[in-house]
Amino acid sequence: QVLLVESGGGSAQAGGSLRLSCAASGATYGSACMAWFRQPPGKEREGVAAIYTRGDAPGYADSVKGRFTISIDKAKNTVYLQMNSLQPEDTAMYYCAAGDCGLSQRGYHYWGQGTQVTVSS
Repeated sequence: QVLLVESGGGSAQAGGSLRLSCAASGATYGSACMAWFRQPPGKEREGVAAIYTRGDAPGYADSVKGRFTISIDKAKNTVYLQMNSLQPEDTAMYYCAAGDCGLSQRGYHYWGQGTQVTVSS
């Protein structure tokens, strides 16, 4: 069973922090990278952060660089997105994905169903 399940979304104030988790069941097998995408209300889905499944070479969208950190816990088969200094423009549905590397959604084969993040000013 290939499954990605996101958790940790919710509401935060501007300047606050949230940590998203994505528990993977078999999805990382054969996948070079895991990544986080987000879709703000009324906008297209965009790549946020990606990391090799071996745990190195993280990459970030310019909009979150310096504020968000992606990491993988190999023992728990879980990828995280630590989000600091949150801003209202970070409000979006956040999705976990596994597949090819990069921040283009077309390269990813497996997707979670999303977790909502809402940031108020």
